Amino acid sequence: MSTILIRGARVLGGEPQDVLIEGETIARVGTDLEAGEATVVDAAGQILLPGLVDLHTHLREPGREDSETVLTGTKAAAVGGYTAVHAMANTFPVADTAGVVEQVWRLGRESGYCDVQPVGAVTVGLEGKKLAELGAMHESAAGVRVFSDDGKCVDDAVIMRRALEYVKAFDGVIAQHAQEPRLTEGAQMNEGIVSAELGLAGWPAVAEESIIARDVLLAAHVGSRVHICHLSTAGSVEIVRWAKSKGWNVTAEVTPHHLLLTDELVRSYNPVYKVNPPLRTEADVLALREALADGTIDCVATDHAPHPHEDKDCEWGAAAMGMVGLETALSVVQHTMVDTGLLDWAGVADRMSFRPAVIGRLAGHGRPVAAGEPANLTLLDPAYRGVVNPAGFASRSRNTPYEGRELPGRVTHTFLRGRATVVNGKLT
Repeated sequence: MSTILIRGARVLGGEPQDVLIEGETIARVGTDLEAGEATVVDAAGQILLPGLVDLHTHLREPGREDSETVLTGTKAAAVGGYTAVHAMANTFPVADTAGVVEQVWRLGRESGYCDVQPVGAVTVGLEGKKLAELGAMHESAAGVRVFSDDGKCVDDAVIMRRALEYVKAFDGVIAQHAQEPRLTEGAQMNEGIVSAELGLAGWPAVAEESIIARDVLLAAHVGSRVHICHLSTAGSVEIVRWAKSKGWNVTAEVTPHHLLLTDELVRSYNPVYKVNPPLRTEADVLALREALADGTIDCVATDHAPHPHEDKDCEWGAAAMGMVGLETALSVVQHTMVDTGLLDWAGVADRMSFRPAVIGRLAGHGRPVAAGEPANLTLLDPAYRGVVNPAGFASRSRNTPYEGRELPGRVTHTFLRGRATVVNGKLT
């Protein structure tokens, strides 16, 4: 059994403490701890957080291993400080059966870099016509609790209601990609001043907001849980805030890129900024930050969406939508939320570990940094400043919107059940 002593870390941003790990568990937390033959990690000045949990990761396997695999994706997750990720269902074949979700789950166990919790599809083939095998996926070895057709919207109200009713039986949750399809046909970017000036087909905020409004009402009617994926507009924030004020079981996530980037970047016509939902306005960005700070938005989720070079290095109209995000998420959150004073490090732990683990009903993650808890931990150097260079990414893809941008913070160590997956910023 290995023994590790993390010395002088600021646990959740508080006063320096020592954390002793024995095997897979935190044995003690205190000051001036001693542990004989323990491996000592000098963490002076560093922030110790519970291992991060991502509710929204695209690992692409099976079917698009040219973009990412479970192994490369979980390596990227570990580098970013994550100890658990939820793998979305839009693979080839779609993760709409017990067999496919078990395959993804087993690949995650084999990788050893972080836990992989598959997300099951809501409908067969993501086609929105017939419910997938929700019960069978839940009862499988993967124990699926989150279901989403992400990449597509469950736009049929009857299908959405049936899905909410079905998962209620085992405390599951439907994670909705809120995009009214008829309002976004051919859309290329946010509908607004910039889209009008560039002559690109616009993606109106109401296409997101109308689906969210419908689904919070359906969730309330059924008495079930709905989670809003990658919320991106100020109007969506107000709908979720209203739903929560009614006591309805509604949660929401925001991506790091929607906390920082705006549609003004599309003026470059660089397809790296093409994403679904699209980058919105500065007013939307500020509203999202405030909503994450006050808890209206529950958590940060990366929507890590890797694509091969040829799918992004092309003209805007032909480019795929999506950005990689696992390796930069914590830095962007530090930049937009901590360095601006909107969140402290305890708040970051809440939004990037505690709450996503609760929403996904993920045991063993999002736990306090305390004796007896699983040793899923992340160490961050908040004083670090560095320029993003995707050439050094662990991900198989390089489609980051932050290339060449200086961001703060660097994950120095990640521990998965007491085993170091990252040491001094490098994969073990």
